[in-house]
This record gives sequence, C-alpha cells and structure tokens, in this order.
Amino acid sequence: MLHGWFLWLILFWVVFLITIMGIGGFFMFRKFLKRLPKEDGKSDMDWEEYFVKKTKKLWTPDNRALLDELVSPVPELFRDVARQKIAGKIGELALKEKVKKIDLDVLIRGYILATPKRDHKFLRKKLEQLNIDISPYEHLFE
Repeated sequence: MLHGWFLWLILFWVVFLITIMGIGGFFMFRKFLKRLPKEDGKSDMDWEEYFVKKTKKLWTPDNRALLDELVSPVPELFRDVARQKIAGKIGELALKEKVKKIDLDVLIRGYILATPKRDHKFLRKKLEQLNIDISPYEHLFE
C-alpha cells in the first residue's frame, strides 16, 4: 500500500502526464484537420504551400525581413507555422491582385487577414513599434 509523499508524487505524475498528452493531442488533431482535403481536393496547408511557391519570386529581401520582424512576437515554437500561414495569405492576395512585386500594402493587408482576431491588439502594437500607419487598414481589423 502506498503512503505519504510517494503517493502524492505518483498522483501528480499521473495528472501531469494526462494533461501534457491532452495538450499535445489537441495540437496534433488541429494539424490533422488542416491537412484534410476540402471540396476542391486540396487542404488549407496545401493552399498555403501553393501560394508561397507561386509568389516566391515576388518577395524582396526587405519584405522578407519585415515579415520576420512582424512574426517575432509569436513564440518560437509556433513561429514557422505562423510565418507559413501569413506568407500564404499574402501570396493569395498578391495572386488575386496580380501584383508585380509584394509591397508594403499587400504585406500588411495579408498579415492582418491571416492573424486571428484575438491577436489583433498585439499586431497593432507591433505595427506602431515599426512606425507603420494602420489607419488605411482599420476596416480589416473588424
């Protein structure tokens, strides 16, 4: 029979493992759902990759550096995923508008559209730190 501190250690360890596996399972399930094909036969992640590849030549080094700077508040563990999603949305906008080169306007609009609404306050703060006027983009925050 278990008694004392060892019992509490075992109970803590069981709760800890169940919690960690639940959190990991949640994120794995979300990624699984993003990989499921939609009606058109491609998944969300397939479309992101497609838009990034199609617009690779339209990016300038300055715009890539700005995107990296805008994504910097995202925790490092999720930064690559966020960069891919945002670059995909920017690429989608660039292809829809048939731009010759990705400029600041397309980059900011794509970044706002790709960012979840709950993170818009952090996005506004980052844009203000970079001295980027957000008044032309206020309608995208709603």
